[in-house]
Amino acid sequence: MEDAVDQILGQWACTRPDVDVSPTGVIGRVSRASRLLERGVREFLGEHGLEAWEFDMLATLLRSGGDATMCMKDMSSAAMVSPGALTNRMDQLVKRGLVDRRLAPGNRRMTLVSLTDEGRALVDEVLERHAANEDRLLSGLSATERDSLAALLRKLLVSLDDTTL
Repeated sequence: MEDAVDQILGQWACTRPDVDVSPTGVIGRVSRASRLLERGVREFLGEHGLEAWEFDMLATLLRSGGDATMCMKDMSSAAMVSPGALTNRMDQLVKRGLVDRRLAPGNRRMTLVSLTDEGRALVDEVLERHAANEDRLLSGLSATERDSLAALLRKLLVSLDDTTL
């Protein structure tokens, strides 16, 4: 069985057999899989009234533990977004009543964000279904295949220096 990347590789083999495009077999598949998986997540979250970035922000706060409060600097790093983008996102979540933003006690230069009761209820409600949706998206792989793929992707990410939040 061929996938779309096999077709692309075949075209290159005919057009430019002198060029080793074998890395496209990996990079093309990772890229295409990423887009398809993101679409599956985006569609699921849309059914629950959330944009993917909104769920990501709420989930980042929830997984931080405790009172689900983080400073904006740590939030930016954990969510892998620039400080400017984070400010914009937090503005929108504050308007929706899903997060609170306030100055840190004793440090007026530090801004803290935390889940509101409504934000916590929403992310708690969607989280288990989100995990089930991700399981569905990976249903073409056995548990052993998932573990192998996760290990290989981890190795790739470490080689690309993606080791910290």
